Amino acid sequence: MAYSELIKDFSRIRSYLRCFYVYGFQHRDDFTRKSARSYDNERRRIESWLGGYLSFRQDENGRRMFFSVDSRQFPRNPLYRAFKTKSFTGWDIALHFYLLAILNGSDPLAITAIADRLSEMLSCFENEDQPDESTVRKKLKEYAGLGLVVQKKRGRETVYELSRGNPDLGSWREALSLFAEVMPLGVIGSFIQDRLEGQCDFFRFKHHYILNALDSEVIFEILRAIHEKRLVSFVTADGHEIEALPFKLYIGTQTGRQYALVESRKKGRFFFQRADFIEKISVGDFYEEPPDLKRRLEYFRKCSWGVSGSNMEHPERIEMVIQAGPDEEFVVQRLMREKRSGLVERIDECHWKFSAEVYDPMELLPWLRSFIGRITDISCTREWVVSRFYRDFADLSRMYGVGRYDFQ
Repeated sequence: MAYSELIKDFSRIRSYLRCFYVYGFQHRDDFTRKSARSYDNERRRIESWLGGYLSFRQDENGRRMFFSVDSRQFPRNPLYRAFKTKSFTGWDIALHFYLLAILNGSDPLAITAIADRLSEMLSCFENEDQPDESTVRKKLKEYAGLGLVVQKKRGRETVYELSRGNPDLGSWREALSLFAEVMPLGVIGSFIQDRLEGQCDFFRFKHHYILNALDSEVIFEILRAIHEKRLVSFVTADGHEIEALPFKLYIGTQTGRQYALVESRKKGRFFFQRADFIEKISVGDFYEEPPDLKRRLEYFRKCSWGVSGSNMEHPERIEMVIQAGPDEEFVVQRLMREKRSGLVERIDECHWKFSAEVYDPMELLPWLRSFIGRITDISCTREWVVSRFYRDFADLSRMYGVGRYDFQ
């Protein structure tokens, strides 16, 4: 067999999926990490999972493969299949049955008692190898983390017993169907859905951000570090190694991209790190929260309109005055609803002023443009931001031939 569908290291598959099938920037001849045969093996492995969702186009450089999906046609994220093909050793599968059989219906047992019973069971087979106690302990620890086994102290020794929980998953069918497709760690919901019989496909999505599935391991480590107040170390796609304190996860409603708000341990600055730009990540030591951290973090979030800028810069003030008549309350309501950390003030009966202090005022331009036709004045402490606004408006006017505008 030239290749196996099972994988041990998901980060390699994640890199292949993104470079060759998501972004579509590369094709077979661009692959330089290993031999062309390695690329072919990975391609066949991916096609075995996602064959029905792949297409290709031909250009002067050759064939380029890419995902081709219609969110109206599939209710479940197909990329989760990549997480369900992890390789395992012979003892992984054997111990699963042996250990659960030993613990089923018994009182809590110590590792030595479990190892003795396992040895007794295996003695019934000729030439059967015996796993060492360390292997058994590691497997029990893994099962305890998964909730299959309960690990607790009895005096000085650690004992294990089978978890007695038996939740009614059927009553969670609709919730799981939604969770699996819209939440950052939806792959967990997908695994649980596989245990249910019958249909779990209740939803269709106009905007279905399936690519977030590839970042599930990265997001898990970030959320674990936030919960446990630990440092994280990650390597970005451009090769930078960063040690940082993670605080919060942000998800863009327009693009579905996931960002982690972190503080660089070395430079002491807050910034947003895109999850799909993280190649490798590991959770480090616990950290002691500085006394002024919450204050600095709150100020940074207040001055962040989106996910650009950092507190190494100074906030800039941007203001916009719009016109809205007494019978156009809906305009004011929208302004109030979308102002985020900005301030809305009434100037007179027909004019309202929006103002905000942000690290990157350029982030506001797409939103400000949506009020064109009502804007009577706009200003910013970075003058080139206002120049850019008027220049874009002039380019738009020329494009549609609606007039001649020469803004300075």
